[in-house]
Parts: sequence; structure tokens; C-alpha cells
Amino acid sequence: DVQLVESGGALVQPGGSLRLSCVASGFTFSISAMIWVRQAPGKALEYVSGISALDGSTFYTDSVKGRFTISRDNAKNTLFLQLNSLKTEDTAMYYCARVPLGRWHGAANYDVMGQGTQVTVSS
Repeated sequence: DVQLVESGGALVQPGGSLRLSCVASGFTFSISAMIWVRQAPGKALEYVSGISALDGSTFYTDSVKGRFTISRDNAKNTLFLQLNSLKTEDTAMYYCARVPLGRWHGAANYDVMGQGTQVTVSS
């Protein structure tokens, strides 16, 4: 079965940092573009960042540019999202998702999504 399992979410103070991880199984991770999306309470799902499979190109939504960094370790089938300088508006459930082959990783294109990990930014 295709599976994505996120971890690393926590309660953190404004200005703090977190590193989210997503372990993939059941498919060839190394050839799959991947994205992170998030959903705050009462709001729609929002694209956060994406990374290609082949050349490692990355995209970020404007609100996280310069603060978040997406990366991947194909040897460990793991996707990461480093969150720095966190703000209260970053509070959300964060999900990793697989981009269908041939689709662009610069938007919320996905066919499989994990169960999410909660990030809460509060003082």
C-alpha cells in the first residue's frame, strides 16, 4: 500500500523552529515529486512547498519564502520541511503529498496524502 507518514509537529513559540518529516512507502519515492500542504482551522487547504524528483527544483508559497526549506533524502524515502522564524499564522495541520507523474510540483497537485502533523505556534 502507498503510505505517507508525517511527524515532527509540535507546539512552538513565535520565532521558533521545527523540522517536519514524511516517510514514504509503497511506491518509488525517488521518481516522485512531492509537496507539503497545510490546513488551518476553518480554512481551505493551502499549498506550502514542492520539490521535484529529478533536478531538486523547489517552489514555495510567498508567505513562507525565506523561512521554510523543503528537502528530500531519496535513500531514506523521506521528505523534510524545515520551518524557521515561525509565526502564529503558520499554525495548521501539515500534510505531505505525492504529486502524480507529469504534474507540476508548484501547486497543490496530489494523489496521495498523509495523515498530517500538527504545528501550533503560540506564546
